[in-house]
Amino acid sequence: MPSVEHIFCHPIKGIGRMALDAVKLEIGKTMLHDRVWAVAHEASKFDADAPAWTPCNNFIRGAKAPELQAIAISQYVAGSDMVLTHPDHPPFRFNPENEAEHAGFIDWLAQFVPENRAQPKALVAAPDRGMTDSPFPSISILNLASLAELSAKAGMPMDPARFRGNIWLDGVDAWEEFDWIGKTLRIGEARVMIKERIERCMATTVDPLSGVQNVDTLKLLEAGWGHTDFGVYGEVVQDGMVDLYDGAHIL
Repeated sequence: MPSVEHIFCHPIKGIGRMALDAVKLEIGKTMLHDRVWAVAHEASKFDADAPAWTPCNNFIRGAKAPELQAIAISQYVAGSDMVLTHPDHPPFRFNPENEAEHAGFIDWLAQFVPENRAQPKALVAAPDRGMTDSPFPSISILNLASLAELSAKAGMPMDPARFRGNIWLDGVDAWEEFDWIGKTLRIGEARVMIKERIERCMATTVDPLSGVQNVDTLKLLEAGWGHTDFGVYGEVVQDGMVDLYDGAHIL
């Protein structure tokens, strides 16, 4: 039976990741604490006076600044400090809920953004809405068997963190997840309606351990399968806990 192998949360969109042992999914919401924050750049159209979900090109992200992909989060509980790590730099600690500490975070982040790219300007949030790449509050679900086939095509193993997904399943046939569109997935105690495939960007070409572009994932997907999609987006339709190694199946 398919089961949950990894759970990841990304409190700041495009910047850092943290592994979880369990998470509660809630109807119509993104994963708890996932992409709660985002970093608007100099050219962003995010309106701080009327904060709302805004498309991903308004924020700093790994597609334009590859080194960001190597940032991980070693510590974070809402309301307290977040500790961000990078293999080539000392850890950075700040509380994202304390606006007085935002400037220091933006200054630290600037070292990872190329000078010819729009520079980080402000840490922002939309009330009660994670800054997912989808225009609806999504949970991303990915398949380790699909990753294994793509890794074989690349001639090297690829870390799941490269794709910044929320829930990774084991025990599912490669690419089977694309057949789930319009169906409901029971995962742990929760139910998720699978809505669409995830079209990928240049961020996935970057090794999440080094921040260096080392695999042309988009070219491999196009050459091998005729598309640049990897993983699926779903929307939570029934509350419930999801723990590592919980079962998952299509209803």
